[in-house]
Amino acid sequence: MSTPSPRLMVRRDTKAWRAQVWVSFGVAVAVCATGLAWLPGEELDRAFMVMGYVFCLSSAFALAKYVRDQQLRGPRGDTPMWNLVVWGGFAMAMALTGWGLWRMQINPTYKAYLLVSWLFLISSAFTLAKTLRDAFEADRADTALRSDTERTA
Repeated sequence: MSTPSPRLMVRRDTKAWRAQVWVSFGVAVAVCATGLAWLPGEELDRAFMVMGYVFCLSSAFALAKYVRDQQLRGPRGDTPMWNLVVWGGFAMAMALTGWGLWRMQINPTYKAYLLVSWLFLISSAFTLAKTLRDAFEADRADTALRSDTERTA
């Protein structure tokens, strides 16, 4: 008598979690955009800060992907130079944006708003990147399970 195999399930994030992640990221983008749009001071400062926020955002997504890829492939997955580029790019983006914010001659309350919205943007970017990658991995696992089931049926 054969024992039935246990049904394998693919774990997925709930719809509520996915909605919360997207809403959080949207709010972070909106509060950053609002703060930068009405940034008092020089136009050059505003341009620098916009570039800094965009650089931080793109490097956060790149770093999240890199870390996840390293987890899946192991330490021999990428070259040491790519490691330096990804981590160095993120560190440089955060340092230069922080330096630009610190040196700006604006009201401390406005600086605090920009700092908190910037950190909110970065943390929500990491959360969004993880959520999107988890969904991708769940889809891949689901497809593999369906293929195995169809082959054995």
